[in-house]
Amino acid sequence: MENANSQPQASTDAGSASIADRPLREMVRLALPVVVAMSSYTVMQSVDKLMVSRIGPDPIYVGVQGNGGLAAWVPISIVIGMLGVINTYVAQNLGNKTPERAPAYAWAGIWLGAGAWLALIPYALLMGGIFEWLGHDAERASMQASYGRVLVLGSILTISARSLSQFFYGMHRPVVVLVAEVAANLTNVVFNSVLIYGPTAPSPTGVGLIDGWFGWTAGVASGLGIPRLGVEGAAIGTVIATVVELAIPAGVFLSAKYNRLYRTRAAWRPSRGPIRDILRIGWPGGAMFGNEMICWAFFMVYLVGDFGTHHSNAGWIAHQWMSLSFMPAVGISFAVTSVVGRCMGAGRPDLAKRRALLGVMLSAGYMGTMGLLFVVFREEMVGLYVSGETVSEDRAAIIRLGSGFMIAAATFQLFDGIAMSISGALRGAGDTVWVGVVTVILAWSMIVAGGLAMVRFLPGLESLGPWIAASGYIIVLSVAVSFRFRSGNWMSIRLVGDRGGAAIAGDAS
Repeated sequence: MENANSQPQASTDAGSASIADRPLREMVRLALPVVVAMSSYTVMQSVDKLMVSRIGPDPIYVGVQGNGGLAAWVPISIVIGMLGVINTYVAQNLGNKTPERAPAYAWAGIWLGAGAWLALIPYALLMGGIFEWLGHDAERASMQASYGRVLVLGSILTISARSLSQFFYGMHRPVVVLVAEVAANLTNVVFNSVLIYGPTAPSPTGVGLIDGWFGWTAGVASGLGIPRLGVEGAAIGTVIATVVELAIPAGVFLSAKYNRLYRTRAAWRPSRGPIRDILRIGWPGGAMFGNEMICWAFFMVYLVGDFGTHHSNAGWIAHQWMSLSFMPAVGISFAVTSVVGRCMGAGRPDLAKRRALLGVMLSAGYMGTMGLLFVVFREEMVGLYVSGETVSEDRAAIIRLGSGFMIAAATFQLFDGIAMSISGALRGAGDTVWVGVVTVILAWSMIVAGGLAMVRFLPGLESLGPWIAASGYIIVLSVAVSFRFRSGNWMSIRLVGDRGGAAIAGDAS
């Protein structure tokens, strides 16, 4: 129960009561579906990487898919990072008892995403030349570009799906997103199996069920005349899965029930107010996500990849495991944003602070556990992504390098969980600029400059040096955002109310 001296509750509905009286249950109820949904998305990427690693004995394919995916994700992440504040506005309007204002923000995100997608089309078409300009040989540049190009051209679906996902997170209805993500993953497995390998099944795994599956999909591809598309087939499968990921929340969002409750269909026209609101507090998130991706791209492609193919492949394998651990923590962060936003919208910053700290404990506990697993099972985890057909010397080298990277990643797991959950809390309150600016400064000074310094002054560490610099970045960032949270400046921010409602209602154009 809350302290007797707390402010009177702004709402007496069941949802508000659950936030006030059952904080752990409410946080877990909201966070668990979000965590599973975010994990499901990462599993999709992991399945892509695992299937791509079985294309042939040459270990190059994992690096090709990693570089192509990163090239696609950098610009897309800027838009998706900005749209994270849809959750903030929706949750605050829910807490403010004005949920009918929320759909305008989901539509605004879709319109902003459509504009960004149009701007990205030339980039997609020029991607092959960009890789060649970076010094990649023509064959590798072509494969990387074929994967990245498909993802960029399909990004309108990804961005729209994320806009609706943020709406449902803010409305405390994450199960809708969970169902969509699981369905998308199943779709991805089916189409990947057919499109990557075509009529030729990959080498036997020794597991009857898996080998039987690939034998069946090879027969399907043969019957339909589908060729072996390799890495590009993985991208096409992902885009097809994204259609499912978008269709399910869109169907619920536009349903008669949601339209009756929240007028979701009426808000489809571009509205200056919500678009302006998203840009106003969302740009730091976009800059932060985009900047981090640019710095990580430099880190993976140049600082690590410049040491050779084995370093690049080992780096992408470690990065994949890092992403698998990272995305559930992102899910907890989204849940914290939703809960803090709703509390702030209801005029209860005191509750918002307590819920934020609860989210920090959940995230830190999970990420700390993942760090231990990284250390204990590092060789097995890296070896999973190396084909059994790979030459034994190459396999041993990749596992040795990847194991070192896994230890480096393990050192910052706990700090990463703290940083993400606190950032989610600040985002829920609308405090985004400080975190965005600090993240940009630290990323360039520690990932980029620090990584270059490691390569220059400690060359004996080889590609492990940049990983150590990146670990330091996460740790320092965690301390910085914790300092901002403890300052309490965010507790006085007010985003919604009568004034905000008037702006939303009157700005349709």
